Amino acid sequence: MLYTRLMQQLFPGQEPALKPSQHAPLAAQLAPTSFDAYIGQSHLIGPGKPLRNAIERDTLMSLILWGPPGVGKTALARLMARHSKAVWIPLNAVMSKVQELRDAIKKASENQKMGKKTVLFIDEIHRFNKAQQDALLPDVEKGTVVLIGATTENPFFAVNGSILSRCQVYELYPLSHDEIDALITQSISHPQLAVLRTMPDELRNGVRQHSQGDGRRLVNLLELLATAVRNGQELSDDTLNALLQRKGTLYREDEHYDIISAFIKSVRGSDANAALYWLARMIRGGEDPKFIARRLLILASEDIGNADPNALSVAVNGMQAVQFIGWPEARITLSQVTVYLAEAPKSNREYKAINHALAHVDAGNVQAVPVHLRSQVRPKDPNKSDVAYVYTHDNPNTEQSFWDGDIQFLTP
Repeated sequence: MLYTRLMQQLFPGQEPALKPSQHAPLAAQLAPTSFDAYIGQSHLIGPGKPLRNAIERDTLMSLILWGPPGVGKTALARLMARHSKAVWIPLNAVMSKVQELRDAIKKASENQKMGKKTVLFIDEIHRFNKAQQDALLPDVEKGTVVLIGATTENPFFAVNGSILSRCQVYELYPLSHDEIDALITQSISHPQLAVLRTMPDELRNGVRQHSQGDGRRLVNLLELLATAVRNGQELSDDTLNALLQRKGTLYREDEHYDIISAFIKSVRGSDANAALYWLARMIRGGEDPKFIARRLLILASEDIGNADPNALSVAVNGMQAVQFIGWPEARITLSQVTVYLAEAPKSNREYKAINHALAHVDAGNVQAVPVHLRSQVRPKDPNKSDVAYVYTHDNPNTEQSFWDGDIQFLTP
């Protein structure tokens, strides 16, 4: 059967039937084989959604599935393969070589001559270099292949623009609280996890939290916990914590930008608690403390300015301290600076003023420095009146012009 061959190709190591081999990893055994069993991504494959309709009608066009690990990209590819009459050619960009890519394109070209549609599924497509990605372009353009890529990295940075322009990008999100809970219920129905069916609510909540929206991580954690219980451990929080050891967090490259953005916007919005949460996420994710300190330094001028001039001093001192001490003690300094800036009065008056002035200059308003303000003595211009600079400290009440403009860059 076509589906049998597809499963052998797409998911090596599994039995090709709808029920995977008992020797396959549990996460593979629990992979959904229908839309009803698929948990999450309802914004893409809920009833009546365009992507689901395209899959069910076998009218897929080239697309990129983008999302963090364990949110169902490969499972969604499995559903696409199940509903497709096309020839599927799977590649993994981590392991595939240029020759394998050429062979796939050659096979697709032969299929096209026979009137067959070919879908080229490339997992981790961001791992292909620019030349490999460019090699796909002519055949995607001509329709030799329908390209379906899966990636954990932001495709707008990691995939060539020429490929992106020919693909629809679908973003998959981490599983929600309720979705993870549904996946726990679904998973513990498997015989290998039967010992977890009496899991206390507190332990269930701990498992849910530590999965961090990652379905594969959840199943692996349940499998570890079930093995520990079968080996005589208690079904308890202590057993879970012993298995976890260090409670790190997922922190992908694109999350680096999203989380620092949430952090800065929380400080700007004067929500110290939210800012501390995002700071903790960055700390546990292994972010560079100097990067965080630099962003706080910028914020002190951009969003606080002279509403609290001391904010800049606090941020500068905090950055210097962070450079001296590093992790883990830098967390204390960053917390102090974060809370101070979050609770400080906010103003972007100076930020807007310099941007206004720069825009004025960029518009071509470049004037000569008035004679009385210049740094050097020049011969007197007979066509101009002799205007002398008045030393302000000696004559504080004397009015004089410092430029020829009349625009107010600073708001009152």
